[in-house]
Amino acid sequence: MLKTSPAVFAVGNQYQIMVETTSECLMSVKIGENTYFDESNGIMNSLSPLHRVSVPMQALDNAKEYTVCMRPIIERKPYFTKTQEPQEFAFAFRPIPQKNIRAYHIADAHNQIERPVKAAKAFGNIDLLILNGDVIDHSGNPEKFANIYEICSLLTSGAIPVIFSRGNHDMRGNFAERFADYTPNQHGNTYYTFRLGSIWGMLLDCGEDKVDTNSEYGFTVACHHFRERQTEYIKAVIADAEKEYAAPGVKTRLIISHNPFTQKLMAPFDIEEDIYREWASLLKEHVKPNLMVCGHTHKYGVSFVGGENDNYGQPCPVVIASEPQPDRFIGCGFIINGTQTDVVFTDSDGNTLSKETLDT
Repeated sequence: MLKTSPAVFAVGNQYQIMVETTSECLMSVKIGENTYFDESNGIMNSLSPLHRVSVPMQALDNAKEYTVCMRPIIERKPYFTKTQEPQEFAFAFRPIPQKNIRAYHIADAHNQIERPVKAAKAFGNIDLLILNGDVIDHSGNPEKFANIYEICSLLTSGAIPVIFSRGNHDMRGNFAERFADYTPNQHGNTYYTFRLGSIWGMLLDCGEDKVDTNSEYGFTVACHHFRERQTEYIKAVIADAEKEYAAPGVKTRLIISHNPFTQKLMAPFDIEEDIYREWASLLKEHVKPNLMVCGHTHKYGVSFVGGENDNYGQPCPVVIASEPQPDRFIGCGFIINGTQTDVVFTDSDGNTLSKETLDT
């Protein structure tokens, strides 16, 4: 019935529990005495094989377990729909620990599964998985979205949280306009904040990596206005700081973005200088993040404030945390302790390539 283990995505102050099924069914999730439903305005969803149930973070963190309930549909009719008895699947859950938080970052897998998973396993056990864009190579085939959930299943078994961010290649293809239907989102938006224990984070989505009028896109993108909306979103988060990054208990502030927007790239990728400079300035002056984690450039490493790659005024160290190569994949593990973060690059051959400790 379940194609993979559920993926438990952190969005705002909720978890979106998402899972693919092998046949048409209705889905709900039990946590303690409460049941949460995959429904749309009171109608249980069944047409899509991908199901989503939003649950309060605190409820799942406290319970440390949840049960996915699937009711197979025999025939859905206007009257007297026929269903089978529900099937239940129980999963343990580990909320984020207070210290020594172990996270692993994968971006730019471009439809690979085996190598990114091996690179993550070279780092060891994790408490948090970060998928930061271009996990698939394009959105032209809805079957590709299954690769996202396969990676989540292999590395989390439905037992730990996942952070998910969109990349520029995710915006390409017939199903790109429905990307938010297949992935976590907040009210349809692919940018949002989240809170996991002592970690507060903000996802920013740069969209495509060239001007909207580039012939590669065929007039299918309007990313400039999309980025302008995010400028206003950053300002709104700043205005609500006491409930966001300045809330009690926050020790680590993360920025997650597929594109390292503080770096000015060569043409035709040298876009939106004014917007990206404003983002960096707002973050640096108000949010004061400890770390920014990115992919996109296919070159792993750490960029420090004032360094050669700091073109728009980095608000903090930037880690480019993935590098796909023809014969191996390099990803990055993080050990977060509040006052410092260990950055550990590993590859799909089981090697630890380098380790650096950042004061955060």
